[in-house]
Amino acid sequence: MTTRRLLSLDILRGITVAGMILVNNGYGESYEMLRHSKWNGMTPCDLVFPFFLFIMGISTCLSLSKCNFQPSWPVVRKILRRTVLLFLIGLAINWFDHAIEGDFLCFGHLRVWAVLQRIALSYGIVSLFVLTVSHRWVLPTAVALLVLYAVILLCGNGYAEDSTNILAQVDLRLFGYDHLYHKSPVDPEGLLGTLSSVAHVLLGFYAGLRMKRAAAVPDKVIAFFVIGTVLVIGGYLLSYGLPLNKRIWSPSYVMVTCGLASLLQGLLMYVIDMRGHDRWCTFFHVFGINPLFLYVASELLAIILGHVGVSGAVFNGIHAVVSHPQTASLCYALYFVVLNFLLGYLLYRRKIYIKL
Repeated sequence: MTTRRLLSLDILRGITVAGMILVNNGYGESYEMLRHSKWNGMTPCDLVFPFFLFIMGISTCLSLSKCNFQPSWPVVRKILRRTVLLFLIGLAINWFDHAIEGDFLCFGHLRVWAVLQRIALSYGIVSLFVLTVSHRWVLPTAVALLVLYAVILLCGNGYAEDSTNILAQVDLRLFGYDHLYHKSPVDPEGLLGTLSSVAHVLLGFYAGLRMKRAAAVPDKVIAFFVIGTVLVIGGYLLSYGLPLNKRIWSPSYVMVTCGLASLLQGLLMYVIDMRGHDRWCTFFHVFGINPLFLYVASELLAIILGHVGVSGAVFNGIHAVVSHPQTASLCYALYFVVLNFLLGYLLYRRKIYIKL
């Protein structure tokens, strides 16, 4: 288990994973705030995934500091193995969604991208970068990637909500229509957007460096608040020219969501690590110590319960008591979060930590 000094990071991670499960599993008609923005703009639902990437940047900093950021073959092999494993698990979830319906040989129309694939690439690229390049280049590289991505968006019709968008064009030409997300013209986890998500994780890594360099907890809290304030203000100013957009992972979206994650981390560190108010933390700690395992388990469980009809039966039971459709959907999503909490709690009580 993590030390008390890092409890606030575990709690932020747990809040984020529980939030990811919540917003992914509304049944029927969800509240607008629990749905992703259709294009420009940002809802609370749009915060959970970017928060996870920011936290991953901090965690990568803490993890690789144990080897003093020296690129030995065992360390590099571990990074490559984890990157490949996460990518393959993401593909396996996409395959399982088809296979459970009897379409076992769905490889001709299997979606290439998804959340775990983006996590895998962002983690692998950032980890290898910080092992081989001086850390004074972390922040400039993040800025350079965001500038490059902004140029790509501006020159490539990147804000067009149709197939002329350069992000859609690159994915279509490299992978083909059958292997992409079909609920919007642009695959929200597509290839070009990885540039922006790598910058996202680098900003989290930079925040981790600032946290490590601060000797006392109050100084760490201040570091998170300063980073968060600068990023949020800068991101909202940038949004006047490059609007917030989760679907394309716009530069302004990266800055604002990283900033909000940093501010929340600072607040949690103040409340938990400085003031010692941690009695409320157990629920989120359960999600925070086995985050990727519980996220994967939630995806598989949702597919299975939907296939056998349990999801529909439970929702209908809830809806019979709660007539308002959005409230019934929220109740179902909360039930599903609790279901995954119970699975995680079994591991938590036995001190079992599954690292993917």
